[in-house]
Amino acid sequence: MAAPGPAPDFKHWWRVFGDAKIDLLVKRAIENNLDLRQAIARFRAARALTGRSQAELLPSLSVRTYSLPDPSGTTSYFQSGFDAEWELGLFGRRDGTLRMADADVGIAAASVQAAQVSVVAEVVRSYMELRAAQERETLLARLVEVETRHLALIRSRFRLNLASEAEVGQAEARLAQAEAALAEPHAAAARSAQQIALLLGENHPDAGLLAVVPRPTLGTLRIGVVPAEMLRTRPDIRKIEQEVLKAAAELGVARADLYPRLVLAGGLTFSTRLGGNSLGTTHGVISAGPIIDIPLFDWGMRRAVVNARDAALSATLLAYRQAVLEGVAEVETVLAALEHLREQVESMDKAVASLERSARATQVLARNGLADGFPCVAADKALLDARLERAQAEEARSLAFIALYKALGGAPPLGVQDD
Repeated sequence: MAAPGPAPDFKHWWRVFGDAKIDLLVKRAIENNLDLRQAIARFRAARALTGRSQAELLPSLSVRTYSLPDPSGTTSYFQSGFDAEWELGLFGRRDGTLRMADADVGIAAASVQAAQVSVVAEVVRSYMELRAAQERETLLARLVEVETRHLALIRSRFRLNLASEAEVGQAEARLAQAEAALAEPHAAAARSAQQIALLLGENHPDAGLLAVVPRPTLGTLRIGVVPAEMLRTRPDIRKIEQEVLKAAAELGVARADLYPRLVLAGGLTFSTRLGGNSLGTTHGVISAGPIIDIPLFDWGMRRAVVNARDAALSATLLAYRQAVLEGVAEVETVLAALEHLREQVESMDKAVASLERSARATQVLARNGLADGFPCVAADKALLDARLERAQAEEARSLAFIALYKALGGAPPLGVQDD
């Protein structure tokens, strides 16, 4: 087994494929993907509401005006003034309100990361599937050529009465099957290219994307035991962490509602009496003092809210534990599959190397007149079949690698700022 290579960059893990086209596609997807842009917009909305939550806990000043008719119907009173209020947010109400707003921002940020991780992984996955489909199409086209050669040899034998009509029919059927198999990779390549265009927020794929180029290889990797702490980079776990914090803050606010609310208030009111065609005298009144709301009896409604928030917090904590367990299981499963596929690719490499030597030896025999075309055709078909299996195993390994870093929440850092 080859010596382990360097571990891939966690934040730019796709660079292990060594394909500049992937780097460009990922960059364009991060800039233009519509799902990601929606998540960023929701994040900005949540962050804007944080300022509102903070402002609600600061002193406020308002202006009011209203008129009040006299019961006699001959005069009226016009009042205007200023009101100032400041709720002190005692018993943890202030801290709980701020933590709830911060948790909403954290949940929105985790949603942005989830969208980004998904977009990056799907772009790389679709690109690898596109190149793998093109590789299969190339190998299957060569197989069609080999089956065509085989059919020509069978027909030559048939003309010499050395082969039966049934053998000709079988050769024709194998050629038809090989030609029909070309449709699958061609459709898969078109489907993957269209998926990439969708991820980039475009109507149709780039023409250059459909040009046949060699498929990027994964190469030798070093992936050791993934520490549990790395699982915290998963967006679903980060999101549930913020939901736990929000549930705890909601419980704190519900408990604060069991205690009195204290508001410092003051006002300046001007009152003018209006009657006939003249204005009356204007009087100003200053008022100041605390507003105290003391809950005495509400049939247990506040206590019911506390009990509900407490149960919701317990449920969220259990959901957090479940998310961690599921994350560990997913990563371990993908790691095991990746190791199995690495061994499978190594075995297929050995098989392909052996069949290449066999095909070269058969060609030498044919050039020296020691064998006809049939052994060469058989050797070429066996080699192409092995290369197809090897290509499929390498594709599966690459997709498992992508799934691993998607499971770990791998994505480049994304600075989300207001426009």
